[in-house]
Amino acid sequence: MENLKKWIEPVLLENDCKLYEISWQTNQNPPVLQISVERNDGTMDLDTCALCSELISEVLDQKDWYSKEYMLEVCSPGAERELRNDEELISAIGKYVYCKLKDPKQGVDQVFGYLEEVKEDTISIAYQVKGRNKNITIDKTNINLIMTAVKV
Repeated sequence: MENLKKWIEPVLLENDCKLYEISWQTNQNPPVLQISVERNDGTMDLDTCALCSELISEVLDQKDWYSKEYMLEVCSPGAERELRNDEELISAIGKYVYCKLKDPKQGVDQVFGYLEEVKEDTISIAYQVKGRNKNITIDKTNINLIMTAVKV
C-alpha cells in the first residue's frame, strides 16, 4: 500500500487533489482497489473524479503492480467522513461537523455544529440548543469520533 501511495500522490498533487484513503477489498471477485480522493479545497465533482481515475489507472498500468485481475474504483470520500488528524481538522474549520465524546462535557455527549477552532490540545464547536447559540471546547483526548456532517 505504501508503494501505491508513493505512486498516486504525485499525480493527484499535479491536479490540485489529495489522497484521502486507499483500501483493498478482497471480499469481492475480482478484488477492488478503492482510492478516495478530493480536491485540495475539500470538494469533488464527477469530472475531477474521472480525470483522477484515468491518471491513476495509467500509473498503475505502468507499474504493473498486481498480476491478477482487479477493479479500480476512484471516488470521493463523501460528504460525511471522519476527520482523522490535525490537518483534516484544520481544513474543516467553518464546516458543519458531528462530534461524539468519550466522556460527557457540560451535559453533552455528542454535538452537531460548526467547527470554529483547532488548537494543539482542543477543538471548539459552535452549536445551537433551542435556538440559543452555544459553544463547547473539547479536549482532543475526549473525542471518540469527529466527522463532517450534512446539515438537515
